[in-house]
Amino acid sequence: MRITISGPPGSGKTTVCRMLGERLHLEVVISGNIFRQMAKDRGMSLGDFGRMCEEDPEVDRLLDDRMVEIARGSEGVILEGRLTAHMLTRNGIPALRVLLDADVDVRAARVAEREGGDPARRKQEILAREACEAKRYLSFYNIDIGDRAIYDLVIDTTRLSPEEVASGIVEAAEALDG
Repeated sequence: MRITISGPPGSGKTTVCRMLGERLHLEVVISGNIFRQMAKDRGMSLGDFGRMCEEDPEVDRLLDDRMVEIARGSEGVILEGRLTAHMLTRNGIPALRVLLDADVDVRAARVAEREGGDPARRKQEILAREACEAKRYLSFYNIDIGDRAIYDLVIDTTRLSPEEVASGIVEAAEALDG
């Protein structure tokens, strides 16, 4: 079983992926970790690295190609990433495609709790990052990140615990798996 988990920063993707990996005994691949490591390897902040990526699509393509390669090589994997559902669809790779979302103020508070900082500042950073990503995805891939039609399951995590979100995804996966 392949599952993609997509969503904006602070929607609960990483937490839910880890829970799903434990419950379903599947490998978990977090694209954000790969992206952050790429920024760190270049001695850049995440924001500066994202702005650089606006000008050079190569980094995004390398990351997306890697996720597709992982998906092709394993039927037992959870892939977390903003474009993973789109990339698997474009490459004809079957998966349960899940989108997590939440109110931006809730997401900012989650990010501030996880990484520190002021929630109001984190909200501005999230909005800037989302604008940067939306521009890149539309320009480089002709993907409107706001279009939810590609997803099999959309979950608003604003008022749900990670356990509730993971349980809903497990139910959907089991129904799909038959």
